Amino acid sequence: MDGTDFARTEPQDMTTPPALEPSAMVIIVDDDLLVRTALDSLFRSVGFATRLYASGREALADTLPDMVSCVVTDVRMPEIGGFEFQTALNGRGAEIPVIFMTGHGDIPMSVRAMKAGAIDFLSKPFRDQDMLDAVGAAIERARLHREASRGNAEAKTRYETLTPREREVMDGVVRGLLNKQIAGELGIAEMTVKLHRLSLMRKMGVKRVPDLLRLSDLIKAPVNYDRS
Repeated sequence: MDGTDFARTEPQDMTTPPALEPSAMVIIVDDDLLVRTALDSLFRSVGFATRLYASGREALADTLPDMVSCVVTDVRMPEIGGFEFQTALNGRGAEIPVIFMTGHGDIPMSVRAMKAGAIDFLSKPFRDQDMLDAVGAAIERARLHREASRGNAEAKTRYETLTPREREVMDGVVRGLLNKQIAGELGIAEMTVKLHRLSLMRKMGVKRVPDLLRLSDLIKAPVNYDRS
């Protein structure tokens, strides 16, 4: 890190710049007080909220923030290292982007980090801009994932309001069948299909078949976290 004053005392968790609503949070996990302090100052200077932990164990004992966030963690720490910390997060189903930093980086370690799903791997000392670029990419990925998750949840909630017959009609519509063909498959009148179709479109909150197809994809497919 460059041009950072290490003389500050460590701030309280989740601090933000005055009168500035944080757009996201950066969770900093490092056993070095000076590093935590410097990163806290850097991230808050560009409008991010922060949460600081001196160890992976301390971070895992806390609850993750309910907002777009990412983790910046040292690889080598007492008790629980950065890789082990990420594994523990994944084991809890916490799909949160992770940026690793280390003063002992090498190629095999960075490869391992990327295979584990890391956004970036920075060797100390690093430039402030390199860290900000990495965090920016991580926050954007977290934002896309959060939006996709909400879209999936909303689509599934709407789908659950459909009757069994409406779901059958929707399946036919999604497969590109005409009302007459759906009626033939289900053994019901074509007019009944039209009524069910109108009802399910209303419940799903769409007016066009392409929009219904998009919701159907959201319902069936898991969220793709990696948007890179």
